Amino acid sequence: MSISDEIKRLHELHLSGALTDAEFAQAKEKLLASIGADASYASGDDPLNQLGKFRRSRSDQWLGGICGGLGKFTGLESWVWRLIFVLFTFYFGVGVVAYILAWIFVPEEA
Repeated sequence: MSISDEIKRLHELHLSGALTDAEFAQAKEKLLASIGADASYASGDDPLNQLGKFRRSRSDQWLGGICGGLGKFTGLESWVWRLIFVLFTFYFGVGVVAYILAWIFVPEEA
């Protein structure tokens, strides 16, 4: 379960009344403290190692699965990544090029 999923679950418990405001804040702080930068480097999960785990999605794809894979990798919804690529295409002209390069070089998930 990713950190964003755990925070989302805590938020749902808070909204349902299972957690008070203080309990929610305490649980969230404890969760965020457990994933500090020191812990990720100590376990060998440096950012470059994490980047190697990025894959194109098979289940959440419109074209090549890049945005679905980015959604799973970052915890953001895939439609946000699609919007970012469209905006970069219209405003900077590099969105399509970046998408095509990612489609070529990022492996598909198993």
